[in-house]
Amino acid sequence: MATEIKVPTLGESISEATVATWHKAVGDAVAVDEPILELETDKVTVEVNATESGVLSEILAAEGAEVEVGALLGRIDAGATAAPSAAAAPAADTPPAAAPVEAAAAPATAAPMSPSVRKMIEEEGLDVSAIPATGKDGRLTKGDVLAYIKNGGASSAPAAVPVTGDSEAAIVQIPSRPAGPREERVKMTRLRKTIAQRLKDAQNTAAMLTTFNEVDMSAVMSLRSTYRETFEKAHGVRLGFMSPFVKACVTALREFPAVNGEIDGDEIVYKNHYDIGVAVGTEQGLVVPVLRDADQMGFADIEKSIADFGKRARDGKLSMDEMSGGTFTITNGGIYGSMLSTPILNAPQSGIIGMHNIVERPVVVDGEITVRPMMYIALSYDHRIVDGREAVSFLVRVKQCIEDPQRIMLDM
Repeated sequence: MATEIKVPTLGESISEATVATWHKAVGDAVAVDEPILELETDKVTVEVNATESGVLSEILAAEGAEVEVGALLGRIDAGATAAPSAAAAPAADTPPAAAPVEAAAAPATAAPMSPSVRKMIEEEGLDVSAIPATGKDGRLTKGDVLAYIKNGGASSAPAAVPVTGDSEAAIVQIPSRPAGPREERVKMTRLRKTIAQRLKDAQNTAAMLTTFNEVDMSAVMSLRSTYRETFEKAHGVRLGFMSPFVKACVTALREFPAVNGEIDGDEIVYKNHYDIGVAVGTEQGLVVPVLRDADQMGFADIEKSIADFGKRARDGKLSMDEMSGGTFTITNGGIYGSMLSTPILNAPQSGIIGMHNIVERPVVVDGEITVRPMMYIALSYDHRIVDGREAVSFLVRVKQCIEDPQRIMLDM
């Protein structure tokens, strides 16, 4: 009996994915709950497991194919046994179920299409009736649109460049060039494209500004040195710098709620909860898992959660829910050696704080020059909702909490 393999529900507001990797080829034996392929979404990689034991009999969506929730990916011959000498073709070479491009393509005048395809057509200013549709039942796919654009069909490909004088705006087209002899062209992953789009959208939408301060890390470093072994034995995790910064930010967010809010249309939404996103770098790109109700977490809970996030982010095991709904973000470029940076907002949030590396520098304390471990910190904020006074005061409060950690314990 044939069992269908379909695209599972991917999470809130996510309707499409890309087939990233097939772990099995046609003819391979599969066991129940065994991962058989990976789907790449806008945020994470999702494994699709076999629901029956048997043999993979068909692959209907090759690697790189764009698929929607509920789409048919392949079939399993439930209960079958793989032939010992069967030579299965690589999954990547298995043809998709859609009609080949060489077949007569249906015009897209009234072709069905997904919301993302419709959005692409609107953004590019394309004539939908001019685009051949090759998808099942005359469906217009992203591949159809991209192929049409690549072949010069996009009406918006030329960029309008204003010129001086009374002339009309000049139209300049920048053609795509082939890769040079020492270059390599690699298609952007769905995650990388999403990161690029979100960051650019944040720049285009928010009135983004950054304010800076510096923090004397002596007290926190002394705290870590004094309680390092005791803390690790008691909680099974190391005491790092992130937990003091998370708690310091929560203290400051309580005092300056606009930094924890967001703009929705012509309204300001003030959040009465503190869900702190922690930026984690992976080989695939930056992801931001969220510490829910960070105000109710202790140092140990924060450190355990961040360690777990980091491991699962590198393994691509984070869920959609774990990366949604943050109210404020912390990013630590210092682990890579960054001295100073201006972090970009994680829309629709109104604030993000950047930590940097710790460097011993001469500073004046009580009228005397002394050497202290110093860190620059940066707060990028949406000036539409956060005033300069609030932003500067917020960062000062974070500085005070880090330089005097007892303030965190006493919520001061």
